This record gives sequence, C-alpha cells and structure tokens, in this order.
Amino acid sequence: MTNARSTSTDDAAPRPTQANATAAGASRGLGSRTPKQGATMIGAEAVVASLEAEGVDLVFGYPGGQAIKIYDALYDSAQIKHVLARHEQGAVHEADGYARATGNVGVAIVTSGPGATNTVTGIATAYMDSVPLVVITGQVPRGVIGTDSFQESDIVGITMPVVKHSYLLQSTDELTRTFREAFHIAKTGRPGPVLIDIPSDLASERMVFDYPDDVNLPSYKPTYRGNAKQIKQAVARIARAERPVLYVGGGTVSSGASEELKELAELMQIPVVTTLMGKGAFPASHQLNLGPVGMHGSKYANLAMTESDLIIAAGARFSDRVTGKLDEFAPHADVIHIDIDPAEIGKVREVQVPIVGDLKGVLGGIVASLRKEGARPNTGDWVAQISAWRTRYPFYHPGVGDDPDEIVPEVVLKKLSELLDPQKSVVVTEVGQHQMWAAQSVDREAPRSFISSGGLGTMGFGFPAAIGAAIGCPEKQVVCVAGDGSFQMNSQEMATAGIHRVPVKVLILDNRCLGMVHQWQKLFYEERYSSTLLDANPDFVKLADAYGWQGERVEKPADVEAALERMLASDGPYLLDVAISRDQNVYPMVAPGRALDEVIGAIDVAVGAVRTDVPEGDEVGAADEVDENDEKGGAR
Repeated sequence: MTNARSTSTDDAAPRPTQANATAAGASRGLGSRTPKQGATMIGAEAVVASLEAEGVDLVFGYPGGQAIKIYDALYDSAQIKHVLARHEQGAVHEADGYARATGNVGVAIVTSGPGATNTVTGIATAYMDSVPLVVITGQVPRGVIGTDSFQESDIVGITMPVVKHSYLLQSTDELTRTFREAFHIAKTGRPGPVLIDIPSDLASERMVFDYPDDVNLPSYKPTYRGNAKQIKQAVARIARAERPVLYVGGGTVSSGASEELKELAELMQIPVVTTLMGKGAFPASHQLNLGPVGMHGSKYANLAMTESDLIIAAGARFSDRVTGKLDEFAPHADVIHIDIDPAEIGKVREVQVPIVGDLKGVLGGIVASLRKEGARPNTGDWVAQISAWRTRYPFYHPGVGDDPDEIVPEVVLKKLSELLDPQKSVVVTEVGQHQMWAAQSVDREAPRSFISSGGLGTMGFGFPAAIGAAIGCPEKQVVCVAGDGSFQMNSQEMATAGIHRVPVKVLILDNRCLGMVHQWQKLFYEERYSSTLLDANPDFVKLADAYGWQGERVEKPADVEAALERMLASDGPYLLDVAISRDQNVYPMVAPGRALDEVIGAIDVAVGAVRTDVPEGDEVGAADEVDENDEKGGAR
C-alpha cells in the first residue's frame, strides 16, 4: 500500500493495511529490499526507513516534543499511514487490536514522559495476551537522562516487567540493528511487546542507513520443533484415552494451528474446550466444540474437564479463571502440555508429557503419528455423555422466567451472532459482564475473529482495539460489545473513528453500573453496592452525535432486532445503547476459591429450565463465602 504525504494524517480515511511483513518474510531479511540502503540520513529518518524495511504500512500514535523529529520524518513517508489516536493508551490498544485481527506486528509511536507512561496499560495488556507490538517512545536527550528534566521518565525501567524486551538507544550505530531485532523478537517464539526508547538528540544525528538482513541473537533461540520422544509419548496416551479433552488457548491462534487442531479432534473424536483467548480457534458449529470453560464456562464444559482422564493443553496456561480451586482441578486427568514458552509448562499444573515447541508443528506431528499407527478413538461413550450434559445444561433457555418487559443480554448477543457473517466479521469486547455474555453467546467460526483482553482484563481496551481491527481488516464487519462503564474508559477514541471514517459498530449493554463488580457485591457481599452505580452516565446517543456518529437507544425487547439490523447496515461508525437491568447476572458461575464443578446458576432443563444452586434472591452468601486468597483481579 502507498499513500500520499502525511500532511493530513488526521483527516484521510485509512486504506487497506494488510501488507506488514509476515514472520517468514521478515526472517529472510528485508534490508536489501529498501531503496534507502546506504543513504545518509538523520536518526529520525532511519527510524521511519527501518519501519518501511520491515514492511510496516500503518502506525498508531500521538506526537510530542521529544518525538517531533520522528513525526517530521514520518511526514515524508509514502508507505506508512499514521492514525492519530486521542490518547496514548488508545493508540497502543489500537495497535494491539490491529495485531490480533491481522497477525501482523502492531506499531505505536509516542513521546516521552506522560506520553510514554500512558502506554503502560496497553503494553501490559499485550504482554499478558502474547500480542506482537513494537512501541516506540521519544526520550529526552542523552546528556540530561537521569536529571529529572522536563517530560523525562524511565520508561524502560517502568515497563520492564511487561515487555518481552526493551531497548534504550545510545548510538545511531545500533539503530537499524535494534529495529531488526525488535520486530524479530516481537513476532517469534511466544509473541509479545517490545519497547524502543529513542533520545531526541540521537534522532537528529546523521548516519548511513544500513538495514541488516539477518538477526544474530545467540541467547534468543525459541524452540519450534517438539521433542520426538515426547511426541511419541503423547501419541500413546491419546490413543488409549477414553475421556480426553482438548483444552485450547490463545497459542493456537498465534501459531496458526487451527487446522491441525481440527484434524486431531476429528481423528480421535476429542471434545474441545476453549479459553477466552482461544475462542475461534475451533469452529463454534462443530459438534465437538464445548465452548468456554472455567469461571463463566458452561456446566457441561466444566464437567468434561473435571471428569476427563487426559487433558491436552494446546497453547493454554491453566489460568486461575479456568482451573478454579487448583487442588481439585481435573483430579483424574493426566496432562499433555504443548507450548512454545517453556516457562508455562508445569508452572501451574503438574504435567506428565511436556512438549516445548510451536503448536502447529507439534499437533501436525501428533496427527501424522496417530494416522501412521492406525489409531482409532475410544471416546464414543464419553462424547455421548457430554452430549447429554450439553442438552441438559444450556447457557440460556427462554423458560427461565425472564421479565417480558426486560431486554435479556444473552438474547441480544445471540441475535447479533445470527446477523453476523462468521467468516466476514470480527467481534471485540470490552471487559465485564458483557464480555462473558459475548464469550458464551456469540459464535465464532475462525481464528482472529474474537478479540478480548484476557490476562489483564483491561477495561477501555475493547473500543480502541476494535478501531485497530477495523482499519486492519477493512473487508470485515467489526463490532465492539461494551459495557457502559468500560466504554467510558476510552470513549475519546470516538473522534479517531469519526475522523478516519472507520465503520466500527459499538453495542453497549447499558445497566448503569459496573456490572461484574456489582454482581460480586450482590452474590458475596450482602448487596453492599459500594461505588458501582453509574447513575450519572451520559446520554450515549447525544455523545455519538457530538462525535459525528450515528446512534440510537433501545429499551424494549421487541425493538432490539431491528436496531441491530440498522446498526450493521450503517456505512459509518454507529453506537447502539441497549438498556438492560442491573439485576442481570452472568451465569453459570464458579465462585472464587471453589472447584470447577461447583457451578452456580446453571440452567437445568431436567427440572423445568430453572437456574440451580442459586439461593433465593441470588444471594450465595456473605463475604466469608469467598476465599480471600482467590479474589485477586476481582470482577473487573
């Protein structure tokens, strides 16, 4: 993609941006391709030329004094489109959403001091979910670093725990090598964010541009090929397992291993459960897909994990939101754990067969060995049992006795799911109750079609991430499912979507409260609603109008479907404010500190389509019902 000089980067509509270098292309070396190789230029120009050499055609950012030279150089780039965010956190989340939706490295550029520190939440969000980013920060001149000069912050030190790697440039001699390494590190092995801090005086020094073809990092050699002996052990255990479960996480998406996963599941008839990050890695319509597992997973998926005799963990990390009470998690199961990050294997759960390697290759090797040995599934009774559980314990049933005058969030999201083309849409969520309802009710058939903050649970992530996804995938319909609390965290990015004419759709499930925390207060804290009521919310339709968006509000169940159709049919950005009751809770639920099969609020159609194990008034008990050691992260 090419575009004209960036004189109006804040006014021009974004063009399709699918040309970032793939990991394979980048590993071959791109330096020889750039026409600027061997040219004399200043450091800032070399930054832009390095991005161009990596195939970058889109960056998100916000300028400032110590980044002004980089922005001045960016003005002359015919290749790179710049999207001006309205906040640095928004810029990083937009780059993150772009990376998750496209599989390319997301890039953000900001200035020093507060500009840099505003990126921390976005960087941490990407780090927790293994998203490849390169974040470029301006820094004060080298001669005054450490003197508390104006707008100085030690962003390398501040972000050290939440980056895969970081650089503070000290010389133009290391500039191009640093960029080559940064992109390589960000997208290889377990992906993650890399930070490059560039002092402003270095940006004005003259240098000869020499972009390296190769990367030489002796201490960084990710293991891609799984150990043959361990793969053989895995094959033997899978071949004899009677109650196996494939536990699928975000690593399946990162690795591009969806086809190999499907082959294994179908060959051996193994049921599949997915984490929040793994949603879409296995088709929702497939009979073996049990959907989400864990705190707000289905009762049938949780029972499958609890009763299994073999868990095949594919790019998943045994999060506490999946396992529940760890010492009672899957008590009958051996574990095969496949992950490219050796630090994850055995970190939480004891593993009988550890396999370090790229999931795509490892699953492909397992399938090939099973086929060679003529292995046949032993799971007929197991699949039948799970099918019976699935029929008995659905996520939602119209017979649960909902108020006919109230909008039911599960119904709204199921209707949204039906209206979207699963192959031509991306659903992005904010964080909270709506996130869990979306995970339960919105069906996804393909990887990179469901984007959510899993590890950090970042309110304010979803909306800017949806903007990034929409710019990166202009051929797809992008819908952000939000809550009224989380949407307000970065609602200023409505200007970004408006000025760039990004046709993102925002569906707000509006309960005038911080829904998930409110739910916990109702269930575990005797309805003491401390600081969770949002009675002073703005009129979201008027807010949409102020930013040049279309918008409407619906308050009656009968009006929902037509409103959804209008939202999806609109040409530009659109906000649909859907009023729901504060009393709507996300069920099923495993209370913190409880075992995975101790599910409350599951619907049991065998006893009349009622929610079971929920005392009258939804009161599970007072605060002493919750293990204080398991409250970390809370409901947010």
